[in-house]
Amino acid sequence: MVETALAFAVALLSGVLPVLNIEVYLVGAAVAVDSGPLLGTAMAIAAGAGQTLGKLPYYYAGRGTLSMRWMRRKRNDPGRWSERVARWRRSAEARPVWGAGLVALSSFASVPPFMAVCVLAGTVRMNVVVFSVITMVTRTARFLILVLAPGWAMGLLPG
Repeated sequence: MVETALAFAVALLSGVLPVLNIEVYLVGAAVAVDSGPLLGTAMAIAAGAGQTLGKLPYYYAGRGTLSMRWMRRKRNDPGRWSERVARWRRSAEARPVWGAGLVALSSFASVPPFMAVCVLAGTVRMNVVVFSVITMVTRTARFLILVLAPGWAMGLLPG
């Protein structure tokens, strides 16, 4: 239970502060606690929920709800940034599956960087529920692989 609560807290903090790494914490916890599949799954789900909540401020910053100085400066600049945002918004509205796919890919594989994609999702006004569900599912899948991998690897060792 404590491991699950800590996974949520660390994931929430690492979602907001990219210098913290939830992946390192999860692998370390899975090895140190020798978590079975049930505890590992609970930790992955908690970490997925924490990361989803931790990425929402970036989404809302892109949407313009949260005020960040560099975002205001970019938004008020009539140059290339405004043109790009308008082009991205048109593309996202014309092909909503493309936007959802980009969020899913970035959330699962971190390519392109997920923090930037969160801001972009807010900028193009992706539905927040769709963004949150995709983030929760794909981050949880990513973390599930991480917490279960040490047990699988240990089972392959002779012994």
